[in-house]
Amino acid sequence: MARTRYVVAVALVLAVAGCSGDSSPLPAPTGPPTATATSPATKAPDTACNPRASLRPSGALPKPGRMPAGSWMAEIQKRGRLILGTSQDTLLFSSRNPFTGKVEGFDVDMGRQVAAAIFGNPDKIQIKVIGYDERVSAARDGSVDLVADTMTANCERWADVHFSTVYYEAGQKVLVSTDSPAKSIEDLGGKKVCAAAGSTSYDNIATVRSQPAPVAVAKPAFGDCLVAFQQNEVDAISTDDTILAGMAAQDPYAKVIGPKFTEEPYGMAMSQDHPEFTRFVNAVLERSRADGTWKATYEKWLGEFGPAPAPPAAEYR
Repeated sequence: MARTRYVVAVALVLAVAGCSGDSSPLPAPTGPPTATATSPATKAPDTACNPRASLRPSGALPKPGRMPAGSWMAEIQKRGRLILGTSQDTLLFSSRNPFTGKVEGFDVDMGRQVAAAIFGNPDKIQIKVIGYDERVSAARDGSVDLVADTMTANCERWADVHFSTVYYEAGQKVLVSTDSPAKSIEDLGGKKVCAAAGSTSYDNIATVRSQPAPVAVAKPAFGDCLVAFQQNEVDAISTDDTILAGMAAQDPYAKVIGPKFTEEPYGMAMSQDHPEFTRFVNAVLERSRADGTWKATYEKWLGEFGPAPAPPAAEYR
């Protein structure tokens, strides 16, 4: 099929993305702060939780550079940078710019808003590239301050980490070749459908009710799924519609089909050890919704898909 000619181009993009971390210079670190013990009060609720509901902000945001003593924000300020965990191959949300070497996108800008609130400077941020299957563990063990990586907030993950309020509403669809007759994922029974290991997208493929069922294939990242698709190793890719739109933009022989068959509310993940930080991030998101920053960020990265919708409303526990 003609789409195989695009393998080399995509492989080159992935090769550029192979180096770890962001290429921008970082302030000299003063050493990671010591994590505090987790108290039972900061643990997530049971499986009856509403995964969209987060911790309510505890008042107005402090002025940048004046974080409350003893808070995790003060520790981040002392360190001199916010550490953001994200991917480097999710076009439009968090992908490495092959010209500048920097990881950029909608998710990265969400993290930059938090850095700006702490420091008064959105560039006080370190990008740490993590795998999809490392998103929960990286937030939980404190190896990053914040994960913004097209990550669906659900009750299972709430048992291990805190999530911010929802900052983006996505839904799972399917990408197939332009000559495929499939209209939805139910039409792909017996076909190989790729998703990133550790993602809810991979889990959702197994829930499709068709006879035979689609065959879920796991790859380390969605960039690897795209290469496998272009090499005809898999028949389709299934994940959030926004991620698929970025893939389709890279391959004129691919198309996105079907209605959304899941709801994927994106939240930023953080350690449960620091509930004050979760409340702080939610206050940043409240301001972003109110002052037009969220809308401007949407238009910057996703405006080609149409006018910015209203940002997701905050829900609190």
